[in-house]
Amino acid sequence: MTAPETGRGIGTGYGESVVLPGDSFRILHVSTGNVCRSPITERLTRHALADRLGDPLAGGLVVESAGTWGHEGAPMEANAETVLTDFGADPSGFVGRELLDDHVIRADLVLTATRDHRAQVISMGHSAGLRTFTLKEFTRLVQAIDPATLPDPREFPAGGVVERARALVRAAAALRGWLLAPSVEADEVYDPYGAPLPFFRSVGSEISEALDPVVSALTGVRR
Repeated sequence: MTAPETGRGIGTGYGESVVLPGDSFRILHVSTGNVCRSPITERLTRHALADRLGDPLAGGLVVESAGTWGHEGAPMEANAETVLTDFGADPSGFVGRELLDDHVIRADLVLTATRDHRAQVISMGHSAGLRTFTLKEFTRLVQAIDPATLPDPREFPAGGVVERARALVRAAAALRGWLLAPSVEADEVYDPYGAPLPFFRSVGSEISEALDPVVSALTGVRR
């Protein structure tokens, strides 16, 4: 088993020579082909983190993505790039990749587009069950968590955001059996692959809306 190559996916989009903090927190977004939903989610997450933290890497946060049937080496879909540009996020330099064991092993939080993706990640093993959620599921759970119960990053001169993020995942996992989805569809982000631009934009707005409370909870900073 080998680590992902540099330059593949968003997580290494910070530059090949980047030196990560000693303590980091990795967020992995997963969809099917890694050319539509997960690239949009990944780049919107980076954009939102930069808005709140300035430099996500300085806070120890690393954002990556992959696909369960990933189009290895493929560019992002053109409509996905347009959606990201609409939100002011950077679509450049993206390269699709297939989900590997190592991606799951290294991830502190896995957010999937659908429940099927979540099941596939968990089936890979690596004790992934307590840190793998659909994006909308995680949104629902973090909105039920009192921010005052999470570590305040300002109280930790080094690694404060990482400590908060880890506590958030533990709290969300503890709530999962108590706060169920109102419907099967509530936890799904449907695939826009091959759809016209208006549907891509609808999916982009759906993802952005779900990400906002997640990023606020992770960082302790509202938009």
